[in-house]
Amino acid sequence: MPQFLVASDLDRTLVYSNRALALDVPDRLAPRLLAVEVHDGKALSFMTEQAAALLAEIAALAPVVPVTTRTRAQYERIHLPGPTADWIPPYAVCSNGGHLLVDGVPDQDWQREIRTRLDERSAPLPEVVEHLALTADPEWTHKRRVADELFAYLVVERAELPPGWIEDLTAWCAERGWTVSLQGRKVYAVPAPLSKGAALEEVRRRTGARTVLAAGDSLLDAELLLAADLAWRPGHGELAETGWTAPDVTALTETGVGAGEEILRQMLKHLG
Repeated sequence: MPQFLVASDLDRTLVYSNRALALDVPDRLAPRLLAVEVHDGKALSFMTEQAAALLAEIAALAPVVPVTTRTRAQYERIHLPGPTADWIPPYAVCSNGGHLLVDGVPDQDWQREIRTRLDERSAPLPEVVEHLALTADPEWTHKRRVADELFAYLVVERAELPPGWIEDLTAWCAERGWTVSLQGRKVYAVPAPLSKGAALEEVRRRTGARTVLAAGDSLLDAELLLAADLAWRPGHGELAETGWTAPDVTALTETGVGAGEEILRQMLKHLG
């Protein structure tokens, strides 16, 4: 039974795309980066080398649980550094809580539980997909996607979103048991029962961990942070932009890939 459990969002919390690095120092002073995601032969996501070393040290001390809105296929492109070359996280949460991987394998009991919760508490996916198709103008919508038959998202030209559109969508979805999150260029519509926090609680129950540390940057991470005993959010992202805070949640000032490093440094201090 581990004393600690370490859970973290991935994108813009632990790992960063080129667009999200936010390296505001002269090039010659920029930190060395490690690519942790490759897709179609291109490096897509990075950590600083120091962050990678910190994560490997943490993973040797406590179970590390990636908790992501990525689909399982998207998550499996990520290769996080660990204490050994073949390390994979003992638990991982994908699709915002829709899938729980145990040693890399989807847990069927959790999937059945999630399907029951969705059927009982939120409007069906096709209703939300249709609404997005009717209200999202093709002029500023680049892509429409359904993720693992669980939720939907759009890739948009953020600067061209009409005033009030996100607020109207949020209100419409809330009446139907769904939530909305704007992350970078993506607009997510997610059923409320599909929760990172609920998935973390399940991992905590299974492991018996006494203390949970967590980190995240978006509104979809709020329940994850609230489910932890100690948590951190970076100085960027939806939570920072809205001024969201809660007891036992530390709001860091660091932004970009440097924030990911600082989060891990703070977590390691508590494990030590």
